[in-house]
Formats: sequence, C-alpha cells, structure tokens
Amino acid sequence: MSALRLQLAVVAARLVAFAVRIFGHSGTSLPGKTLLAIDSQAIRLLAQRLQLGTVIISATNGKTTTASLTASALDKAGIRSVHNREGANMAGGIAAALADRRAGEDTSALGLFEVDEFWLDGLAPQLMPKAVLLGNLFRDQLDRYGEMDTISARWRSAALTLTDSGCQLLLCADDPMIAAIGADLPNVRWFGIEDRSVALEHLPHAADSISCRGCGSELVYETVLLGHLGHWQCPNCGIRRPAVDYAVTNITIDGAQGSTFTISSGGVSQVVELPLPGLYNIYNALGAWALCDAIGLDSEQISEGFAGAKAASGRAESFDLDGCKTTLMLIKNPTGANEVLRTLSTESEALNLVIVLNDRIADGRDISWVWDADFETLAGKTSSVWVGGTRASEMALRLRYAGFGADCIHVEPGVEPLLERALSDGPSRLWVLPTYTALAEVIGAIESRAQVESPR
Repeated sequence: MSALRLQLAVVAARLVAFAVRIFGHSGTSLPGKTLLAIDSQAIRLLAQRLQLGTVIISATNGKTTTASLTASALDKAGIRSVHNREGANMAGGIAAALADRRAGEDTSALGLFEVDEFWLDGLAPQLMPKAVLLGNLFRDQLDRYGEMDTISARWRSAALTLTDSGCQLLLCADDPMIAAIGADLPNVRWFGIEDRSVALEHLPHAADSISCRGCGSELVYETVLLGHLGHWQCPNCGIRRPAVDYAVTNITIDGAQGSTFTISSGGVSQVVELPLPGLYNIYNALGAWALCDAIGLDSEQISEGFAGAKAASGRAESFDLDGCKTTLMLIKNPTGANEVLRTLSTESEALNLVIVLNDRIADGRDISWVWDADFETLAGKTSSVWVGGTRASEMALRLRYAGFGADCIHVEPGVEPLLERALSDGPSRLWVLPTYTALAEVIGAIESRAQVESPR
C-alpha cells in the first residue's frame, strides 16, 4: 500500500508541475506540496532511491550559487544530479525536485539540495546525506528566524545527529558561529581564506557574530574578510579559528567581472578562474570545492566546472536590454548587501542603479536592515538611482541619509514602469539590486520585454 501511495503521489505531483508550466505560473514548490500532502514520507522514500546518495548545502548567504557551482562541476565529471535548481529550498521545493520526471526515470544520480536554514534539522534526517556543507550564518529575516542563536542551536543539534551517522561535515572555519557548531565533532573538514590582501581594515559596524560562543568574551580579529568572517580568536578561553583543510590564496579580483585564485588541499594546489564577482563568491566557490572533493571529483573536473559556470538566477546574472547590459545582484540582508556594494564600489564608471525593496513574507517584514547596509560607499559614485517596490519610499529615505543627492533619486513603486524609466535615460550599463520577492518581479519584467536576449 505504501508503494502505491508513493506512486500516486508522484503522478499527482508531476501533473501539477505540468499544469504550472502550461499556465505559465512560477510555483516551483506546488508540485512538492502536492506530493507531501498525499505521502508525508515521500522525501525520505524518494531520496533512498538515489544510488549516489545525497548532499546538502545550507547557509544564510550563497546557498544557490554554491549549489550551482557544485552542479557545474558534477556535470563536467559526467555525474547527473537531482537538484532544486530554482532555489526552492524548503520541503516543498525539495520534494518537487525528487518527484521530477527526470529523477524518476534514472536513479543513478546524486541528490544535490540547497536547504533553507530553518529547515535543515527537519530535512536532513529525511535526505540522509553523506555530506553537508554549512557556509555561514548571518542576521536575516529576524521576524521569521529570530536571532542567529536560534538557527545555531538547531544546526548544532542536526550536526550531532549527522556525524553519528557517518556524514561528512564541511564547515567554514572563518565564521565563529559555524566553528562552534562543528567543535569537537568527528568527520569535520574546514575551509577558509588565507589570503590577507583582501582583508577589510576593521569589522563592519553590521558584523553579526563578535562574541565567543564558549565564554561570551569579545573576539579578537587578526584579519577581517567579510562581515564577521575572518581569522579570529578568543583572548579569554583560547578558542580560535580552526586550521583549514581547504585554503584560498593568491586572490585577484577583477571588479564585477570575476576573480582568479588558488585553492590548496592535501598538498595539491589548483588555480581557479571564476566568472562571478566578489569575495563572497570566492567563499561560495571554496565551499563548493570542498563538497566536490568530498564527493570524489578531481581538481581538474572541479576547476573546469567552475570556469564554465553561469550565474544563478539573480546572482550577477546579466541581460541585454535595448543595448544596455543589465545585471541583477540580489540583496536580502546587511552582510549580503554590503558585499554587493563593496563589489560595485570597484567599478570605474559612474553607476546607474535600480533598487527594489519589498517587505513580503519571503523577504521578511522587517526592512530595518537597510540602515545597516553601507549604501554610503556608492553615494559619490552613482549617476542615477531608481527606487521601487513595496517599501520604495523608505529606500529613498535611506539613500538620502546615505548622501545621495535628491536630484539623482527617482521613485517608481511598480517594477515594470521602474525598469522602463531607468532604461529610458539610455544607460550603457544598469545594476539592479532587488530583494528576494522583487527578484522574481524584475525577471518577469525583463522577460516580458520584446527585445530581451538570453542571459549571458
């Protein structure tokens, strides 16, 4: 009876997926929700069918890009993956990926799943992963998640269970919160950036984790790299950044075009050319490298996969709109926004910006985080900025306080007219910074234009 129930659930989910595509809707989780409504054990049962097992990626920032880079390397190695590519990373999205027809026709695949931070401890036992990558923990959607301690405690509980079952944990040593989760656990390998040439002068004012997880004392940083990530130690109890198994050195960042760096592990070094911008994407690539190595890929396969990688949806993804190169860069919390702003600040030309700030449930109702994002860094480098979304007026106010002139700020709440007006000035380059739900609206507006070319 259980086998029949699962079969019926999968058929129903595929019919829903077909209907969603036919009617042009974007409900990537709806087929999975249908599947789970009929058979609540479907994720566990379908994951068991995958002959190569499953792996999980979770983080506050960078999950989708890290998973995309991993998928690229798997493709280069000839390994098919069952992957929630659209970024639907809660139970419904993962169930939908498992129920997809391609997954049902060929079970000789690896399950590659990015998982929402809040869902990790519930989904990991069902997916039974052989490796889990935990990239970072930052303040995000406080009205939904609560403080980071909430997620940290849940991740620590999940990590204890996972390592007991023999799962390999791949953890970022540069994040004190991640280091505390993996402290004293077996089957842990650490990754981090060793190159200090890209360090910040001091901790950003919006840094999240600056206290020792053991004794509560303030951490001392020898090197600050991104947010609260860096080379840290506690002067009171002596806890410090773990020695890393995967290290990045020799970093050269080419503005928003990409970067070149070296990854070293086990005495082997490989130069990596990454066509994605910013230090934050170097962290994503390093995590993906560690995961690919744990799966068994060799360095050439991983490097070639990364070199051919395309930007995940809205993460430095570019479109040509009437001759204007338009690049989408998702912003959704202070640290992520600051890294995007840090990347844009390296551009030599004056910037034309579009910022779309929404406060829907998936964004988080609390938009006070924009006051912790350092928009000041672009105030003197921006020619025009067009502001839209459900909280457009608040975003415009934030920019005025950041030093943007009133004459360069234009407000248009609707996304389609906002994009039209921003393009009407005839810029050769446009940078679009949307929040989470705004990203789908922006992509929809772009795709609805008659002269849109494919992403490049």
